[in-house]
Amino acid sequence: MTWVEACQDKSLQNLPYKIELNRQGKLIMSPTRYKHGYYQSEIAILLKRLLPHGKVVVECAIDTTEGTFVADTTWASPERFAVIQDEFSCSIAPEICAEVWSSSNTTEEIEMKRRLYLDKGALEFWYCDEKGKMTFFDCSGQISRSKLSPEFPTRIPD
Repeated sequence: MTWVEACQDKSLQNLPYKIELNRQGKLIMSPTRYKHGYYQSEIAILLKRLLPHGKVVVECAIDTTEGTFVADTTWASPERFAVIQDEFSCSIAPEICAEVWSSSNTTEEIEMKRRLYLDKGALEFWYCDEKGKMTFFDCSGQISRSKLSPEFPTRIPD
């Protein structure tokens, strides 16, 4: 199955959980909890406020070498958004890709997504843990704060 086929499959529309595709075209389903959605939306709201010139997208599908994965929250500059806005899944990652902890995630999966999104052109990968603590990465590794949005908090309040 391809991402376009998954998006057009009527039986997969309006599901109460997110799906991703691995490199074999198999669906990966990830149910989330309420707090996941809360952190996801708080990151989106803060990104829009702190970086108003770009576009914020939640549940952003990104084509990678391992399949199509869906970043929880992303931010793209106007230039990058112009490239990806009409694509089913992004051929290049938005500049910021954020993942929010979910009980179904493993450390290996988060590390894989970090590597894949950065390989696809993300400038930063952000991770929000189960308590709202933010960790920021760029291609050199972990950084103390976001370089693209230095005022972004290191913790999302409950």
